[in-house]
Amino acid sequence: MAFSQISKDALLGRWIATDKSVAVNVYKEGNSYKAKVIWFDERLGSGTPMYTRKDTHNPDENLRTRKIIGMDILNNLNYNPENQRWENGKIYDASSGRTWDTFAEIKKNGLLYVRGFWKFTWIGKSLYFTKF
Repeated sequence: MAFSQISKDALLGRWIATDKSVAVNVYKEGNSYKAKVIWFDERLGSGTPMYTRKDTHNPDENLRTRKIIGMDILNNLNYNPENQRWENGKIYDASSGRTWDTFAEIKKNGLLYVRGFWKFTWIGKSLYFTKF
């Protein structure tokens, strides 16, 4: 059975959620992958303009004044060539102030599937992204 091997760096680049809620830039630091928020739909949440919106729900009071734009929301993802996905990362949800365990994989249709979960993979939420 033949299958195509996904490059570990296929995750790099700019991705936008299929629901058009957020866009991120995935980059590599050392051997792990991270993502920064580069755009979001400012009509969501408080409605405060995108470039002035702060991380007000962060459980760390010292981080509540940082801007959402440019903020790292994905950290420590590492590529596992055996199952062709990026695993053992952490993803931060600024709308709730929660950090979740996460994994990501690129589906056959080219969509990036990102799953944030709490303890068990079935407890959490998922987003799909397209590269742009």
